[in-house]
Amino acid sequence: VQLQASGGGLVQPGGSLELSCAASGNIFSIPTMSWYRQAPGKQRELAATISSSGITKYADSVKGRFVVSRDNAKNTVYLQMNSLKPEDTAIYYCNYEFPYSAAQAMGVSFDYWGQGTLVTVSS
Repeated sequence: VQLQASGGGLVQPGGSLELSCAASGNIFSIPTMSWYRQAPGKQRELAATISSSGITKYADSVKGRFVVSRDNAKNTVYLQMNSLKPEDTAIYYCNYEFPYSAAQAMGVSFDYWGQGTLVTVSS
């Protein structure tokens, strides 16, 4: 399974961006899809996640501003980011986590990461 993230860039404070992350390869089950981010000098943190059944969770710092969604037919997860702040500046990574039992039956990893896409919020 390969993940390709896109949509990052430079945006002014208060602006919006949408990230997307498409999976290719042998998609053997329906994963939980997440977006993590890593700001300069900080640890990677979970920004948003959406389960296989569509349940979403957000970090307190992005709640009310970010919306995570998924299109299972396209094996793609999205992150709509609104009202962006300078502190949202980070590299954003997508993560797909498949059910462990399904991955174990296939003899493959259950956890996959995209390459990261840089979001810079600055005037």
